[in-house]
Amino acid sequence: MDGKKLKKLENIAATIRHDIIDSLCEAGSGHIGGSLDLADIFTVLYFHTMKHNPNNPQMTDRDKLILSIGHTAPVLYATLANAGYFPKEELMTLRKIGTRLQGHPSLAAELPGVESASGSLGQGLSVCVGMAISDKIDNIDRKIFCVCGDGEIQEGQIWEAAMSAAHHKLSNIIAIIDRNRLQIDGPNKDVMELEPLHEKWASFGWDVYECDGNNIEELVNTFDCMKGNKPKVLIANTIMGKGVHEIEGDYKWHGKVPNMEERKQWLDHNN
Repeated sequence: MDGKKLKKLENIAATIRHDIIDSLCEAGSGHIGGSLDLADIFTVLYFHTMKHNPNNPQMTDRDKLILSIGHTAPVLYATLANAGYFPKEELMTLRKIGTRLQGHPSLAAELPGVESASGSLGQGLSVCVGMAISDKIDNIDRKIFCVCGDGEIQEGQIWEAAMSAAHHKLSNIIAIIDRNRLQIDGPNKDVMELEPLHEKWASFGWDVYECDGNNIEELVNTFDCMKGNKPKVLIANTIMGKGVHEIEGDYKWHGKVPNMEERKQWLDHNN
């Protein structure tokens, strides 16, 4: 990848992280750990990989992204704002009464760029299967991206959807697993072990990719090489809270937000 393009994407990811921290600090509630670690993935998707147009959010053949792990909505909102879907100032209305930026994505809010409501974990991949089948029937050439948490894929509905996607040969689906190995109650391995995760997805009939989910160059190269007639899944190895050294890898920041003093300290130390 061209060094200039890489630096541009890295700067966008840093801006998105700052916006996540600012919006959550202003809201006083929300989920910061997963939102921060997904910033690199969302940067690559919206500023390199996906076909979309903020000036025409309903473009017929746009790629779609479903945020199955709905509580990480702050990263979706910050990315959409930086991509030009709505004014960045609106990020400061996160979780406030009457806002379009609900705690979980909502179609009722009519926010440009939001393709589906989410929040009840485990449902997003099923939504993607329905969309992908519909697109095949209508001969619409686009990709459907689904972002899932690794704790979320302990839900049985995920695996029903995985079987269905393989059965219907939905090559237009790309699932992304935020593999930070943590969830609200602690490490995945202590709550419910997921390994061997690569082999599980392969056995369900998916093409499986794996990379460092906090390395923009690896993400670009991985998405660029995805081909074939099977549904695809990327196991993106991430660090919860990535970008803020004080909280990296600490599951206790799954659903906490910084106070104003912590915000200043984080932004000063991590720039």
